[in-house]
Amino acid sequence: MKPALHSQLSALAARFSVFGSRLTSRFFFAVLACLFLTAPSFADVLTINVNDAIQPITVEYIGRALNAAAASHDQAVLIMMNTPGGLVDSTREIIDKIVASPVPVIVFVAPAGSRAGSAGIFILEAADVAAMAPGTNAGAAHPVTLFGKPDETMMKKIENDAAALMRSVAAKRGRNVELAESAVRESKSFTEQEALDKKLIDYVASSQQDLFRQMNGQSFKRFDGALMTLDLTGQPVRTYSMTLKEHILSYIMDPNITLIILLVGALCLYVEFNHPGAVVPGTLGVIFIVLAAFAMHLLPIRYAALAMILVAFALFVAEAKFPSHGILTSGGILLLTLGGLLLVDAPIPEMRVHFLTALAVAVPFGLITAFLMSIAMRARSNKVVTGRRGLIGQLGITQTELAPAGKVFVHGELWDAVSSVPVPAGERIVVRDIHGLTLRVDPMPSAKPVIA
Repeated sequence: MKPALHSQLSALAARFSVFGSRLTSRFFFAVLACLFLTAPSFADVLTINVNDAIQPITVEYIGRALNAAAASHDQAVLIMMNTPGGLVDSTREIIDKIVASPVPVIVFVAPAGSRAGSAGIFILEAADVAAMAPGTNAGAAHPVTLFGKPDETMMKKIENDAAALMRSVAAKRGRNVELAESAVRESKSFTEQEALDKKLIDYVASSQQDLFRQMNGQSFKRFDGALMTLDLTGQPVRTYSMTLKEHILSYIMDPNITLIILLVGALCLYVEFNHPGAVVPGTLGVIFIVLAAFAMHLLPIRYAALAMILVAFALFVAEAKFPSHGILTSGGILLLTLGGLLLVDAPIPEMRVHFLTALAVAVPFGLITAFLMSIAMRARSNKVVTGRRGLIGQLGITQTELAPAGKVFVHGELWDAVSSVPVPAGERIVVRDIHGLTLRVDPMPSAKPVIA
């Protein structure tokens, strides 16, 4: 082969080699991209735990979790629920957030022994998927009042409003509307098997993984009527916890804690008023009062009960000023106990102040307050023994003749003194007034000469 022809063939072969390597690399990256785009999604299941009464902090917690799940494009939000019920307004807000959530919401009443009482069954029926663990129950959602009963018309309005909410959420999820409504109108409660057999819930599962296994490939109805399926078996589960703020607020919103914080704050402020400049009691008192006020702002508070607590304080003050042999203190303790019991107007016992808590706080608080106030009143009524006023009424002895001015020995000190009548040296005198550094004195009526 000629050298020129050989060199041309070599150059052509080199060009094909480079082109082939480029083509191979591009093909390889294209295949990887296709595999990546067609690979199954492994988004998390976000889990939250609601193990308390339904109140404003629960609304904030669930709303924050749903927003986080939507931002992370999670496959589902699992609410593990065990609640005795709670406030109607908070329940409605939670239902609104669940209905509007782009991420499917699963409500699972678990573990065994848990319940979805009162407001809990509303949230259970509003979920995309409703499930219960063995040994749980749900229901008893009839609206109640603590003391007294509204007139028949008003009670009917409250009941019809709650029943309409239940019908709305149950119908949209394709569940047993009539039976769900009976939980409101007749306060019926259902075991997990009864709820499953009568189509109030979708599954009975012993654990999260058992629930996910049963849901695999099964369609469910979203609130807008669309059907959807989830494959959650083996998917990572991420727990979403309360923030520190939510933990603290959830704790102080226990009405029993709120009452204790309120009364401790009042006692600290009382101590500060009687010992100005102590600083620490006043600071603690303000902190406790602010915390109690914040909790009461979120809770359904009876202001008449707050008035009863204030009147109880007035009775403690009256006992210190006008001794009644304990009658006023007893009345104050009684009013303080009743005020504590009536402080929170909640639909369930778990969100009211317990009788033992109210009594355990009112009795010692009343006795301590009355005791401290009596000491303060007694101290204010005692004769002053120091300073300018402390000299008035003191006895002394003339060191020189007062005619009318001279020297007297009073309270261990030598003073200039003046008398309205002449007084010989060595006579006993009594101080009547003081002007600058000069005492105005009078001789004792039965004064006799005394050797100084």
